[in-house]
Amino acid sequence: MAKDFLDEVIEERAKKNPDFPEMVEAAFRARVLLRSLADRRRELGLSQTAVAARMGTSQSALARLEGGEADPRITTVQRYALAMGEELAHRRVAARKVSRSVRAKAGSILLEDASSELRRADTRA
Repeated sequence: MAKDFLDEVIEERAKKNPDFPEMVEAAFRARVLLRSLADRRRELGLSQTAVAARMGTSQSALARLEGGEADPRITTVQRYALAMGEELAHRRVAARKVSRSVRAKAGSILLEDASSELRRADTRA
């Protein structure tokens, strides 16, 4: 298969950051999930406004989420699914070779998200 423009961009960026192809793949998987949830919302006949209200957010925030303009936390995606009566299922698969820097960054992001959630819970209590 011939390389297209996207392949060339990924190849060029990978020269500067060897983890870039894996980052693109992760972003692609997230988009597929969000698109499937948006499709499900439409199948259920639910408006963005109704689902956003159930999530405790605005319609414009949900539109940005569905449009790929945001990089949501997993808790946001879970609230999105739950607002439609859906549940996310998780499965672990063997990771492709991912560098320590990507794992470290992912770990720090998860820790930041967890501590943010705890701070929010403390302010609500």
